[in-house]
Amino acid sequence: MRKPKIVVLGAGYGGMITTVRLQKLLSVNEAEITLVNNNSYHYQTTWLHENAAGTLHHDKTRLNIKDVIDTSKVNFVLDTVVEICGKEKCVILKNGELEYDYLVVGLGFESETFGIKGLKEHAFSIANINGARQIRDHIEYMFSRYATEKRDELLTIVVGGAGFTGIEFVAELANRVPELVHEYDLPREKVRILCVEAAPTALPGFDPELVEYAVKFLEKKGVEFRIGTAIKEATETGIIVSKDDKIEEIKAETVVWAAGVRGNSLVEESGFEAMRGRIKVDQFLRAPGHDDVFIVGDAALIFNPENDRPYPPTAQIAIQEGYNLGKNLAVLVRGKGELEPFTFDNKGSVCSLGHDDGIGVVFGKKLTGWQAAFMKKIIDNRYLFLLGGPLLVLKKGKLNFF
Repeated sequence: MRKPKIVVLGAGYGGMITTVRLQKLLSVNEAEITLVNNNSYHYQTTWLHENAAGTLHHDKTRLNIKDVIDTSKVNFVLDTVVEICGKEKCVILKNGELEYDYLVVGLGFESETFGIKGLKEHAFSIANINGARQIRDHIEYMFSRYATEKRDELLTIVVGGAGFTGIEFVAELANRVPELVHEYDLPREKVRILCVEAAPTALPGFDPELVEYAVKFLEKKGVEFRIGTAIKEATETGIIVSKDDKIEEIKAETVVWAAGVRGNSLVEESGFEAMRGRIKVDQFLRAPGHDDVFIVGDAALIFNPENDRPYPPTAQIAIQEGYNLGKNLAVLVRGKGELEPFTFDNKGSVCSLGHDDGIGVVFGKKLTGWQAAFMKKIIDNRYLFLLGGPLLVLKKGKLNFF
């Protein structure tokens, strides 16, 4: 009897947890499991802002996929997905083709520029390891040029968006600046970090009391906020913003866009019904009209039954999706038992303000300061534990709690 073929596309949070659960639940005789990824490593997306600011080396953020998966049970293919052919039940790769009986799509996110002119050409985005490394190197290069060129825009960093990524990034930058001004012998007062947000508040949708704490904390560290201010255009010399119908140009040599993500465009190009690269899945995480295609992570669109709004694509929901899907695929392979519907158990969220401060709501309780920072590290380490046990926590975890 032919073993069913399970193909997992993407080694993000959802894809990795699905794969690790499958290798634990299924024996090598029950299914042929293949994981496809365009890098040999998996990385913690929620740590990329630290890599971009230069407060955490990128090697700490990534881990070798073959160190986590059991290669006697899972076939790892290092390749790029070109197309998903739902009717033919196959995946076209840059260097080959894979057939599947069950497909898991976890191809991650892309930056969403909302059509703002010049952003793709003139702004960086914190999208992956290489992008984060590029931002760090660029900032250091700009700072190194100031001594000879004396142009203020070299020391001006604009961050578009005051959501989680934007706030966490400016917090890390604020911590890094004293080190950079010391290294390059620069006047601290010349360095500007501006956070521009079109919404009427930073961290939209977050508890207002905690938002106020975060903004005041960051302002004390020198971060300037432009709230209710829309970026109209990015140019070679900075950005053009608008507030109350007033147009202003802000000169900056570093512009980082952190105000929007969308699902992977490949799912749209492959003919799936999608909204900004995200597929509205059923209760078992299946794509509409495809009983054999499952979506996890940033490409999965799941609505909160309480307010009929989509859940934001976070690491927390992707990990839970992976757990659910691993179990359900084992049920399908064996043809025994009932599929378990996916329900998101929101345990809360924590936004870091550097390594030793933060804000959050966990199990309904508001946290600020070191308690929030402590909880953030616990959350990060728990994921590593789920992925590879205590040894992986010791190797890659955040163990400097204070």
